[in-house]
Amino acid sequence: MHELRDHPVFSCSEHTVCDTTVVEVRGALDILTIPSLNALVDRLTAATDRPDLVLDLRAVSFIDCSGLGALCRARTRVNSRQGRLLLVSADAWFLRILRCTGLARSFDVHAGPPYLQDDACPAHSYHFAAL
Repeated sequence: MHELRDHPVFSCSEHTVCDTTVVEVRGALDILTIPSLNALVDRLTAATDRPDLVLDLRAVSFIDCSGLGALCRARTRVNSRQGRLLLVSADAWFLRILRCTGLARSFDVHAGPPYLQDDACPAHSYHFAAL
């Protein structure tokens, strides 16, 4: 098992395209880091009536049950505000965890980030690359 010092430092960076916020998450999603992610999701979903949020998890090195709980919490917050939550990950272990826990159908998961049209910014202008 890895010691805590071997895990990449947790961080989130965000940027907005049209009305969609993309959050790039790095490091471990565990009981130590979830409060930071929850606070960020709370702030982002409180800022608009219909929050569209993309959580890019490609740089996540580890996820435990509290990390899965945080993703479910984010989904609930976004859905309660009539927004959309998309997850980006092609990690076989993460996808397996979603299947084994029965959460695979609860999330819209894509292998790569969406291409967001920044021209006229029509509502829900997501276009994903072919897998």
